[in-house]
Amino acid sequence: MVKKHIIANEQHWEKENIEEGFTLWFTGLSGSGKSAIAERVAIRLEREFDELVERLDGDIVRQHLTSDLGFTKEDRDENIRRVSFVAKLLSRNGIAVLASFISPYRKRRRKTREMVTNFIEAYVKCPVEVCEERDVKGLYEKARNGEISNFTGISDPYEEPEDPEIILETDKETLEESVQKVIDHLMLNGYIGRT
Repeated sequence: MVKKHIIANEQHWEKENIEEGFTLWFTGLSGSGKSAIAERVAIRLEREFDELVERLDGDIVRQHLTSDLGFTKEDRDENIRRVSFVAKLLSRNGIAVLASFISPYRKRRRKTREMVTNFIEAYVKCPVEVCEERDVKGLYEKARNGEISNFTGISDPYEEPEDPEIILETDKETLEESVQKVIDHLMLNGYIGRT
């Protein structure tokens, strides 16, 4: 009984002394620039602010964590639910989580906001026409030709964030300008640069 009490106190002490992380959630159309921005932000957080960073990227997660899911609305929601759980575990234990997912549905993003520690929504805003021009994989063309079903922005809706913390207009900003906007927001709101 005493041993259990000591262990409980140690766990309490450890939890008390872990500084909370945050989850920076990049949402936007395929080709909008989510992954590119997240990658650069991650590098700066590690090098300049000595943050512990974990990136969760749509393509990689679908290979390893959610390969059993398709692209119906139900499967997309389940994909984001699983990722949100991982982000919750990481961010509550002091990790800066950078999540890059189309995550097209507002209701599911709201649930993620409620679930994870220090959720920051970054809307990577870019017109679908510009995303199509950037599309080296030819996914938009395949979607328009009916070869890919449930493709966000073509045959499936993208519900724009109503009140994101950060808006990155990647058709008007350089990559570095978008990255700096993210860093500025994190500093201004005390997520990084803490002493």
